[in-house]
Amino acid sequence: MTLDKTPKVSDDVGPLVLVVDDYQDAREMYAEYLTFSGFRVAEAANGVDAVQQATTLSPDIILMDLSLPGMDGWEATRRIKLDERTSHIPIIALTGHALPGVSTSAKDAGCDAFIIKPCLPDAVVGEVRRLLKVFQKKHHRRRTSHA
Repeated sequence: MTLDKTPKVSDDVGPLVLVVDDYQDAREMYAEYLTFSGFRVAEAANGVDAVQQATTLSPDIILMDLSLPGMDGWEATRRIKLDERTSHIPIIALTGHALPGVSTSAKDAGCDAFIIKPCLPDAVVGEVRRLLKVFQKKHHRRRTSHA
């Protein structure tokens, strides 16, 4: 018996969201709500898988828990942002740490937005949609300025 190491992605046609969280219940909750909201979803349980799937799948956006076993979300974010193949992917930090300075540190690591857990799934979907619009406008401006 061989294990299939191919990342599982939902079959819809919307933007692809990579949900990275070590808690399976949290991943499944966000994945279900995002799928219900018209997104395709891939999941990763740790930073190593997040970096690998970001490179393999090139998702439209990443939801990154910062407290992960092994390679944490901070380091995974830095690696994704340093790789020219994935540096353009917006990353939303998800964390239960509401300490002063954490959002600034997350942005310094390369996160483009920051959400404190626990949060309602519709707040996550709203932030995903907002950030995708911002990045689409930036990408459109770059393309038209090079034309």
